[in-house]
Amino acid sequence: MRDGDRRNVVDRYRYWLVAAIVADLDTRRHQFAVAIENWRHDLNIGTVVRTANAFLAREVLIVGRRRWNRRGAMVTDRYQHIRHLASAADLADYASDAGYEVVGIDNLPGSVPLEATRLPANALLLFGQEGTGLSTEARALAAATLSIASFGSTRSINAGVAAGIAMHAWVRQHVLGQEF
Repeated sequence: MRDGDRRNVVDRYRYWLVAAIVADLDTRRHQFAVAIENWRHDLNIGTVVRTANAFLAREVLIVGRRRWNRRGAMVTDRYQHIRHLASAADLADYASDAGYEVVGIDNLPGSVPLEATRLPANALLLFGQEGTGLSTEARALAAATLSIASFGSTRSINAGVAAGIAMHAWVRQHVLGQEF
């Protein structure tokens, strides 16, 4: 460690133990959380975890399969609270008990533009499986479903990218105080 900690941490946390980093982050975490459905071993989950750490989400909830590819997380899964839930029904119960308002992010018919929406302070941003989007069960538990504007030829953007955009929108509104 003579030349510094080579983990993916900011300089402030060089030489800190993982438990100490988590404890410090826990004193500053934001009120929002992120959930992603994992029915087919989605490779985006690592990206979602890494981005949730960057935006200091309270926690990441993985719904469905327990196994996921951690490489995309770039070791940030050590610093982020991650909870596994077996089903959308379990997510609904957990969200209710934790005081979250579930907001689905998907470009479904009837979705409201994220860019024109005030996100709740206690938002649980819910993302579906890459390709298929939010499951029917997940859609049913969302208080609202928001879409992200896109202008190219593809039907949707990558789930990991969508999660980053939605988390940034929450931070702009609730941390930086910028209107939507």
